Amino acid sequence: MFVAVLLLLVTLSVQGGNGEEKAEAQRPGHVSVVIVGATGDLAKRYLWQGFFEQYVKQVSGGNTFSFYGGGQSPASTATPVFFEIVQAVSCSKETSPDRCAVLKEQFLRLAEYRQLKTLEDYQELAKNIEKELQQEGIPEAGRLFYLSVPAFAYADIAEKINNSCRPASGAWLRVVLEKPFGHDFRSAQLLASQLGSSLKDEEMFRIDHYLGKQVVAKILPFRVENKKYLDPIWNKHHIERVEIVLKETLDVKGRIPFYDQYGVIRDVMQNHLTEVMTLLTMRLPVNMSSTEEVLQNKLQIFSNLLPIGKNQAVTGQYQAYKTSVQQEMNKTNDHISLTPTFAAVLVHIDEAQYEGVPIILISGKMLDERVGYARILFKNTVFCLQNHNSVHCKPKQIVFHFGHGQLKYPAILVSKNLFKPVLKEGQWKEVTEHTDVDVLGLPISDYYVQTPSENREAYSELISQIFAGRKNSFISAENLLASWGLWTPLLTSLAGSFPRIYPGGADNGDMLDLRVKGKDISYSSEVVIISADQMSGTSAKDFQVMQGKFRSAVMVSAWSEELVERLAADIQASAEAAVREGGVFHLALSGGSSPLALFHRLALHHFSFPWRDTHVWMVDERCVPPTELESNFHSLHDHLLQHVRIPYFNIHPMPVQLNQRLCVEEDAGALLYEKEVRKLVNGSIFHFVLLGVGYDGHTASLFPDSKVSELGDRLVALTESPVKPHQRMSLTFSAINQARTVALLVMGKGKHELITQLSRMKDNPDKWPVTGVKPDDGKLVWYIDYDALLG
Repeated sequence: MFVAVLLLLVTLSVQGGNGEEKAEAQRPGHVSVVIVGATGDLAKRYLWQGFFEQYVKQVSGGNTFSFYGGGQSPASTATPVFFEIVQAVSCSKETSPDRCAVLKEQFLRLAEYRQLKTLEDYQELAKNIEKELQQEGIPEAGRLFYLSVPAFAYADIAEKINNSCRPASGAWLRVVLEKPFGHDFRSAQLLASQLGSSLKDEEMFRIDHYLGKQVVAKILPFRVENKKYLDPIWNKHHIERVEIVLKETLDVKGRIPFYDQYGVIRDVMQNHLTEVMTLLTMRLPVNMSSTEEVLQNKLQIFSNLLPIGKNQAVTGQYQAYKTSVQQEMNKTNDHISLTPTFAAVLVHIDEAQYEGVPIILISGKMLDERVGYARILFKNTVFCLQNHNSVHCKPKQIVFHFGHGQLKYPAILVSKNLFKPVLKEGQWKEVTEHTDVDVLGLPISDYYVQTPSENREAYSELISQIFAGRKNSFISAENLLASWGLWTPLLTSLAGSFPRIYPGGADNGDMLDLRVKGKDISYSSEVVIISADQMSGTSAKDFQVMQGKFRSAVMVSAWSEELVERLAADIQASAEAAVREGGVFHLALSGGSSPLALFHRLALHHFSFPWRDTHVWMVDERCVPPTELESNFHSLHDHLLQHVRIPYFNIHPMPVQLNQRLCVEEDAGALLYEKEVRKLVNGSIFHFVLLGVGYDGHTASLFPDSKVSELGDRLVALTESPVKPHQRMSLTFSAINQARTVALLVMGKGKHELITQLSRMKDNPDKWPVTGVKPDDGKLVWYIDYDALLG
């Protein structure tokens, strides 16, 4: 490695997502930057240019600096390609040609390609860095690894970095990760766990380049700077709707093997558009400089979002996509891909400020224009009787325009019938000379327009923040999992759905126009022309809800979406009948994953349900604190109870934690719950009990070989589970079998073998506890989806 030049200020002052702040002080010394995937498309288009711009900014600083480009290819073949990419970096217009030539020459002298494939390669890299430090004779400031590689390689590379390339004590390590961060909640959780075994959370920078876009980074500062204008109107009384839109004109040719696994929702909605939504709706931080407070406020929004079900989304696929899939993935002509290239999703926030305000996220390929924006449309209470062109009668809106479209530059636009926004001098400027363009229904002259004083590329912005060690504009592990927790149920429910086929471009006409009605979204036009070959295969809609018998009891079966709809309707019918008869409805709900889809359905369509007269009881509970994720009550609360209007005193969690102890026999928690049931539930007869079935045949927390038949007349008991947490509290057969209706919900292909066994099984409650569910005077209904029934 050649002698490095001076670079990087001891203290970097960087403007980012939260305005102008002083970054944390950096230890002076040598900084090593390693881009793994150094010759890939992302590195070629953005990364090397971004690092060069940082080099230029900090050329008079107090640190020395080295660049390493890493990849799978041997140095002998990759080095010429690497230097061709690095030589293509460019200077700003303000830099003179002579000065630019010197800067580029110095930058090139700092760059070196190395093969980074095996642990030995990383060990050699570490030795080279140590050698460089000895030659420089100065301490090390830190090491920055940018992983511009597929996500499946992250864990392996992180392990190699951890085992061989950690800097000495006092120097920092920062590892930058590119999306996708998983394919769904479980894969994201697994990836986070794998990375967490090698890297500390503060060492990981999960990058979403949308957070580096100047307009997106300005959303929070704009809300703070204009707080006195926005506070009175940033609520359900004034906001009509929020739109977050990313439209593209290109197809996905050349990217099909990747895109067909992900689709538009995973590609841009779960990350880019969700991040914009949180910035628009999160509670403003008291301290904008506090990374922790900013991230916590973003995280809080996720806990207040209503679940997204199938009725809150529509999907589409451009017509030529099918052919591209067949060609690029070597599929036969009858292969059908259900991957959406267009989606519109309706989101609602269940808190007083935004209650009832529709938030619409829209993105797609092969649309009529390339444009990205977020629009807050306000209600207009002014009616112009004669002068309809008056500015007062035009739409009231704020538009965060990310770029492209008719308005070529990034800008924040505020319609003149709202207020004149505050302008922070130096960073943003007001545009007063307008061309003849319209932006979302208004001529641009009807807006106050602000644009950045200097346009900067998103990756350059984020790279500068990585150097500074600032994480406000990066994705935390908690936020990532919260986002996947929101989107995974929707992706699961859409897995078998046919997207609407659209021709692409201007020919789409009104085919993708949307209608929002209450909590649901749909296409406004029901007329869709689809060729016969697009409809080959079997749709879930070809199967209707059917009713029959299973183990001599009533069985209802359908695809999962329709089954949950039917179960929710049956619970509501039972509730309405109970309230008419006695003024109260007692509902006992079990834990686990099976009821989650039902909870989502009840939360979304809760307005006509008699929650005010409903008491919710627990069928069973794990012996963990109710604040922990493993708690059945925690899950029930997060997915249902916090979203419905149920009186506080009508909610009855099981008392598994008494006297700061968990499920201790002498604390008599089970007896306490039994007394509460006997006191409030007439005759201890629940109106509706919802149960699931485990793979081993357990139901509630009544497990095989636990001698459940010996519990006698007790209504509630402590039990033992074969899996952690071992201790449980559960309703007994005495409580369950007294109910008027008992529903057994069984879903998923994994339960098919269980259903097959149960269909042949004689009653044996000690070995197969579920066979002990036999209501005395009530009815038993099995709700089994087609995946479990047919496999």
